Parts: sequence; structure tokens; C-alpha cells
Amino acid sequence: MTTIALNEDKLQAFLDRAFTDLAASYGGVMVSLGDKLGLYRALAGAGPLTSAELAERAGCAERYVREWLGSQVAAAYVEYDSAAETYELPPEHAAVLADPDSPMLLTPAYNVPASMWIDEDRAVQAFRTGEGVPWGVHDERLFCGVAAFYQNAYAGSLVPQWLPALDGVVEQLERGAKVADVGCGHGHSTVLMAEAFPNSTFFGIDPHEASIEAAIENAEAAGVADRVTFSVGTAVDLPEQGFDLICFFDALHDMGDPVGAARQARSALADGGTVMLVEPYAADSLEDNEGPIGRLYYSASTTLCCAHAVSEGGHNVLGAQAGEARLADVFAEAGFTHWRRAEQTPFNLVLEARA
Repeated sequence: MTTIALNEDKLQAFLDRAFTDLAASYGGVMVSLGDKLGLYRALAGAGPLTSAELAERAGCAERYVREWLGSQVAAAYVEYDSAAETYELPPEHAAVLADPDSPMLLTPAYNVPASMWIDEDRAVQAFRTGEGVPWGVHDERLFCGVAAFYQNAYAGSLVPQWLPALDGVVEQLERGAKVADVGCGHGHSTVLMAEAFPNSTFFGIDPHEASIEAAIENAEAAGVADRVTFSVGTAVDLPEQGFDLICFFDALHDMGDPVGAARQARSALADGGTVMLVEPYAADSLEDNEGPIGRLYYSASTTLCCAHAVSEGGHNVLGAQAGEARLADVFAEAGFTHWRRAEQTPFNLVLEARA
């Protein structure tokens, strides 16, 4: 065997980085526990607490809570006063870890990697065979994690920022428009729009039956079920009903035939109608997607997005980091002539298309 001389500095630097990532994966379990046990919520706004006080507030055993707090201090998630032996969650951290209404809340998202671990054998099989993995066969933590994570993110952006960035769409919605939400999941995006625009009607469609059942319940709970309907089906099942607005929220890249989905949307649009395409933020070249956001999206895309698209036939497997140029090509091939980037965030591209 040929012995390769290693650069010790480079080796140590990479080992440090890999170990940091390993520690973060352990820490993700601690975040999920903190969320499920109500520990973050018990800390939020409470000021300094001892481990015993936190355990009492959360209804947990103190010895476990004390060790969990050690992990939070080590991660700099919680501040520690060694003299008083108290722990405190800063309000800025509470916005990310404890506030159920915060658009920055990240705790529900930890259900997604949990489901990826549970379904690892499916991913191994897919890699070796080239077969797809349909969305609906994944562990149920995937569905609740994705829905809860996007619910808060959309609540902070969809109505106040994204819809106003589209030309003339808010005015249509205020007068009364027909809206379709393709790949609606649990229907949170559909319900948000219905609550904001009482003169408009909404239709959501998704291939996952359990998600549609949840969407119906969410619409009923929000009091908008009289103007919101949901149906089980794929993008190509979208009825041609003259929609004024058709939305794809972080869904098009999951579809096995995105051109077919865009073409069906074009057929279902009313004259002058708009497609709003919300996709994960990505540059057009791989090297420009380096960093934690690209890493997260590529990882999820490997086992979830691409896998589902392959399961639907895989005519054009975009992946979650498709980038604007590839998305524009999809809509051009589907017959759309108007295309522009209406808005962007560190996490999303908001794109506008018209026939």
C-alpha cells in the first residue's frame, strides 16, 4: 500500500470540523427533547432558574434536567451563572427555541432529520437500486415536522411580504379570486391566505392522504372551511377551473414531472392569472451553494425530494437546490412567457410566472 503523507494542520482542522458536526447531531436530540418536554418554554421569560426550579416548572425529574442543562450551556443555548447555579434562556434564543408563534422557530424542524434517520434503510436501498421513495412511506415525524416548520415561516412572510411582491395579486385577492395551492401538505399556506382574504376561495391539492385530512381539520379550526376545499391528487390532477393564482410552496422540486405540473398550471390559469413559485434558496452553481443552508437543503433533497421525484417517474429530478435558471427553463418549456424573481430571503426564492 502506498503511504500518503498527511498535512497535520489540515487533518486537525477537518477533524475539528467533523467533530463539531457530530456534537451538533447529538445536540439536535437535546433540542428535540427540550421542545417535547416544554423545557424551553418553561425557561422562556422566567429569568434565572435553578435546575430544580426548572424541573418543577416543566414537570420533569431534576437529575435529567440538570444534565440536559449542561448540554445547553455547552452549546451556548442557555446562559449559566456559576455563582448562583442558575440558568437563563435569553429572549433572542427563546424566539428560536420556545415561542410557538415565532417565524424563527426551529424546533419543529428537528423532526425531519429524525425521520431521515428512521428511514435510513430506505435511502440505502434507493441508492443501490435507483428506485424512488414516495413521500407517504416516510416516518410520520417527517410530515408533522415539515408542516410545523413551514407554518411559522410562511406566517411571517407569505401575506405581509411575498404576495405583495407579485404584480397586482393582492388587489385581485381583496376583490375576490380563485386560488390553488399545489402540494399544500397540511394546508397551512392555504389557510393563511384564506384568513387574510375573505372574499377569495381556495383549493388545495396534495398526493398524501393523511396530510389532506390534517389540512381539512386545520381549515375547520381556523373557521375558513366554507371557502377552502382540499383534494388528494398530484399536480397533474389540478382541475382546469380558471384560477387567478396558483401557488407551489416548496413543492415543485419534489415532483417527478415539473414541466408537466407547470403545463397543467398554465392550462388551469384564468386569463391574466399568476403562478407563484416558492422554492428553497439556491444559486445556479454548486460552488455558490456552499454553507449551512445549502448543506441542509442538499441533505434533505438526497433522501426526501429527489427520492419522491424518482418515485413519480423522475422525468426531471430537480432537487431542492435547483436554482432559478433551471426553474425558469421548466416554465419556459411549459409555455410561460413572463418570469421574474419577485422576492427572496436567505431560505427561499419567490418567483412569478404568467402565460
